[in-house]
Amino acid sequence: MRTSRLLACLALFSACALAAAAEPEFALAIKNHRFEPTELKVPAGQRVKLVVHNQDSTPEEFESHSLNREKVIPGGAKATIFIGPLKPGRYTFFGEFNEKTAQGAVVAE
Repeated sequence: MRTSRLLACLALFSACALAAAAEPEFALAIKNHRFEPTELKVPAGQRVKLVVHNQDSTPEEFESHSLNREKVIPGGAKATIFIGPLKPGRYTFFGEFNEKTAQGAVVAE
């Protein structure tokens, strides 16, 4: 009985690791209160991982009404944001603290 539980736990752990590894990862930087790149193309119909690196010394908030995401990223820090699966289309995001310059979009194709 103990061996079967161990095998079941290992199988579950392996399945979770494979699922996490299967999600494509995309990098987004914040430099000079701007997102780079300003447009990020991702696969439609698939959950993806955004890794946002705030290279400024001040915090910025990644906010998107269309993606239903909101995350404050301290200066010099990185944050992981999962989005999707998305239907094909354009999904805008902005920096709450520097809204005039920090603009971008995720394009699901």
